[in-house]
Amino acid sequence: MFNETSWIRAARGKFSPLLRKKVLEKFRAKIWIPCFLQKTFRYLARRLRKLSVIVELDQKHYFSALDINSIARALNCPVSQRLPIINGFSTKVNINTLERLMISRAVTKVWYDRSVEALLDIASPTVNAPHVWNDGAAGEGIGIAVLDTGIYPHPDLTTPVNRIVAFKDFIRKKIKPYDDNGHGTHCAGDAASNGFQSGGKYTGPAPKANLIGVKVLNKMGSGTMSGIIAGIQWCIDNKDKYNIRVLSMSLGAKATASYADDPLCKAVERAWDAGMAVCVAAGNEGPETGTISSPGIDPKVLTVGAVDDRDTVLTSDDRIALFSSRGPTVDGLTKPDLVAPGVNVVSLRSPKSYLDKSNKDSRVGQWYTSLSGTSMATPVCAGIAALILSEYPHFSPDNLKSLLVSTCRTMDTDAYSQGAGLIDVWAGLLQAKSEN
Repeated sequence: MFNETSWIRAARGKFSPLLRKKVLEKFRAKIWIPCFLQKTFRYLARRLRKLSVIVELDQKHYFSALDINSIARALNCPVSQRLPIINGFSTKVNINTLERLMISRAVTKVWYDRSVEALLDIASPTVNAPHVWNDGAAGEGIGIAVLDTGIYPHPDLTTPVNRIVAFKDFIRKKIKPYDDNGHGTHCAGDAASNGFQSGGKYTGPAPKANLIGVKVLNKMGSGTMSGIIAGIQWCIDNKDKYNIRVLSMSLGAKATASYADDPLCKAVERAWDAGMAVCVAAGNEGPETGTISSPGIDPKVLTVGAVDDRDTVLTSDDRIALFSSRGPTVDGLTKPDLVAPGVNVVSLRSPKSYLDKSNKDSRVGQWYTSLSGTSMATPVCAGIAALILSEYPHFSPDNLKSLLVSTCRTMDTDAYSQGAGLIDVWAGLLQAKSEN
């Protein structure tokens, strides 16, 4: 067995920790298999058992999608999804093919393509959005891409004008907007509902913003890292077409490595550098410390924790939600960056979706439902970002982040729980006006 695994030790710099663990498990002796059959078992395991992986190519070898295909063919592994955003691709390989990948000079890193999960009547007043609406700003013309389970064409998003301007489905390849889980529709409303069916009661921070639905999570709210990276790539490619200025990502996976060695973090950084503010959920693993999810561990993005606003507009009784993940990150960085309302947030319902049928008690009338999580806080932040950008479209993501963080209302707790504090769009807009 030592000789069989020598290539794993030799290529340890190319293995992600989780992938290395998965591969070694396949070589580990099985106590239920007789000793004289162990060698045969490992022989078959090398050829028959497959792993889903993400491959990053050395930039000396990578120049275009054609190079991805030619390198993959040379290594005898099919391309499941081209991922030029990280100079690579996703594929399914057996151990023999993985060994060829690891010894190839064209390959820089290989990760296990693991699972990523999905993590307003009070919410908008809590962040001072109505003051901004009265001042004339409502996110008009700004595109918010919601990378999630899809978007149901709810009247609050389609009446009087259809603001779902684009829809891309990486799960079932459908053309028309839909949401078979319900999570993405709720998030879309958290950011940009116009309250049409509630007489304005359940209105998101950016009621005139455009929405771009990018379905990267399935009916059960689960997806893969490679699928989400492909969704981010699509947003970059279509940024100018739909004026995508904000990405809302209410999803995440347990952080197992530094942000510098995380493919999801590499992807969100590319989006940020392309001019899109990326709002990411901190995670729902609180109150323990060190529980910030990936890609929320990345220092560039806006990582959002959740506040329990106690169903009141007053902020004096607000508390950090017990479930909201706390810092520091695996790199020792202070996260989240800020917090927003995320407990019992009433937003849009997607009829007959998975969450709608499994959480009937959460329904609020015919058109709305109540959910909690940093998943809800994140699109609230995304809506606020769109609100600011509609007034100051020249702002870069760095400008926007600096403004939002510097104008938060601090809470009576530590930075690893609240970041800079509770987001306040009115204070942000006043500061932007004074400086521009």
